[in-house]
Amino acid sequence: MFWIHFALLLGIIFIGIRYGGMALGLLGGLGVSILAFVFGVVPGSPPVSVMLIILAVVAASAALEVTGGLTLLVQVAERLLRRRPEKVAYLAPVCTWSLTTLVGTGHSVYPLLPVIYDVAYSKGIRPERPMAIATVASQMGITASPIAAAAAVVLATTATNNVSVSLLDILSVTIPATLMGVLIAATWSVKRGLELADDPEFQARLADPDQRAYIEGGQATTLDKAVTREAKIGLGVFLAGIAAIVVVALFPALLPVTESGKPLSLSVALQFMMLTVGGLILLSTRIKTADIPNSSVFKAGMTAVITVFGIAWFSDTIVAAHKPYIIEQISDMVAAAPWTFAIAMFAVSMFLKSQAATLTVMLPMGFVLGVDPKVMIGVLPACYAYFVFCFYPSDLAAINFDRSGTTRIGRFIFNHSFMLPGLIGVGSATVIGYLLATTPIGWFVVVGIWALLTYVGQFSRYGQVKATA
Repeated sequence: MFWIHFALLLGIIFIGIRYGGMALGLLGGLGVSILAFVFGVVPGSPPVSVMLIILAVVAASAALEVTGGLTLLVQVAERLLRRRPEKVAYLAPVCTWSLTTLVGTGHSVYPLLPVIYDVAYSKGIRPERPMAIATVASQMGITASPIAAAAAVVLATTATNNVSVSLLDILSVTIPATLMGVLIAATWSVKRGLELADDPEFQARLADPDQRAYIEGGQATTLDKAVTREAKIGLGVFLAGIAAIVVVALFPALLPVTESGKPLSLSVALQFMMLTVGGLILLSTRIKTADIPNSSVFKAGMTAVITVFGIAWFSDTIVAAHKPYIIEQISDMVAAAPWTFAIAMFAVSMFLKSQAATLTVMLPMGFVLGVDPKVMIGVLPACYAYFVFCFYPSDLAAINFDRSGTTRIGRFIFNHSFMLPGLIGVGSATVIGYLLATTPIGWFVVVGIWALLTYVGQFSRYGQVKATA
């Protein structure tokens, strides 16, 4: 019966990704109904805590977007890129990673993509080099964000399983691991593909007057947008809220004490603190409340909530119903090689298209299998694999914004511009995270990689750019 139910799960996922959007969540609810009414399986528990945290974070981030604070962040990133255009292959992914880390969603990358193209092309750099890794980096920043849904899932799941894990425990691994992964993939991207002057496909397009006019279209910039008082206030309140959450995570004694005498769970505190951030933004600016649900961040966030709700509930029902069988089948393998849990999580993420949903499905299974919580935290970067099938909105946006046509999907499904940067970035981040979480030499590895990348990027000829006339 497990394999029948598992096949049903795969079928739901396959149909859901074809429809896109919140289809996975809606069809996940259908899966729970089939299990309950057809197979007589008692439904598991929906991920209520995770959904509430996502709702709170999305509400605050959407309020920030309405104030113009998100545009202000993008302008800061654009100024950095235009100041050092020859380093765009490094700076672009660092900027997109940082944006996601700050605001908790990879959808913040969209306004920066046309800017990255403009900076790269105007410098004669193949746009594929910065754009592909910048898009990948925007998603890798999710596990490094203190307010993203991924961290919320880890906190909620560990608390449910009576394991003490703090936000600091998570971020001390995910921030250095994902940043190193981004830089390693960016270093590989510096020399990827042919120079524009040597690329026959690009030169053929450039020879066509209409194509040339499109490729060299008007300059894309966010610097011409006025920075309002509301944007500055909104961004200030938002960043102060993130700082407050980090402080509370570092000093749990600041949290209210429950009836049992223990500090309140940080996952609960995160909910009302992010709602507070949204409320303070609303009170201190002149934004209209009606504009918040119409923001792009809010729409994307609500899609994530429905997705996590349905598909995670469906998978939890299957795991709860077949827990003894699952343990019997694969516990020996996981015990002998705990790192294989990362491979399983990577495979699931290829289909779920959501890191929060992947963690909501996989972390409870990890506890069932007896995987060390340190290992699960170490391999968190492996929950991002939806670059493998190049249909995620940010990937498609990068392809559309690259007027040169160098960022693309190949003739076959897997030979696209994001595959190798994704594999290099996520793979190296997962290995580094595993070492940081499980061995004392982890930080020595990080320092060594940082020193090597600094030399390669700053002092060697590898980082130099060959300009295109």
